[in-house]
Parts: sequence; structure tokens; C-alpha cells
Amino acid sequence: MEVMVILVPLALMLGLLGLAAFLWSLKSGQYEDLDGAAWRAISDDDQTPRPPAKEPA
Repeated sequence: MEVMVILVPLALMLGLLGLAAFLWSLKSGQYEDLDGAAWRAISDDDQTPRPPAKEPA
């Protein structure tokens, strides 16, 4: 039963730490553009030149 004296405050501190991290991520704009990163990953707007194709010998 003595372990509960340690575990309950530890659980509360971890919960508050998680809440603080969530609130920090909200303030820093992590959730403002949820679809933009996904569309940028699949868009075909690459301007990098491709290496020349090898000619068959």
C-alpha cells in the first residue's frame, strides 16, 4: 500500500506533463495544416533533375 503514495503522484505528474505537451503543440501550430503535409508528399511537383537514363550497350 505504501507504493500507492509514490505511484499516484507519479501518475498525476505524467498526466500533467502530457497535457502540457499537448497544449504546447496546439500553441505552436502543429495541428493547423493536417492535410498539407500529406498532399505535399504525394504531389508531383519535384523540380529536381532526374539522372540521365543509361543507354543499352
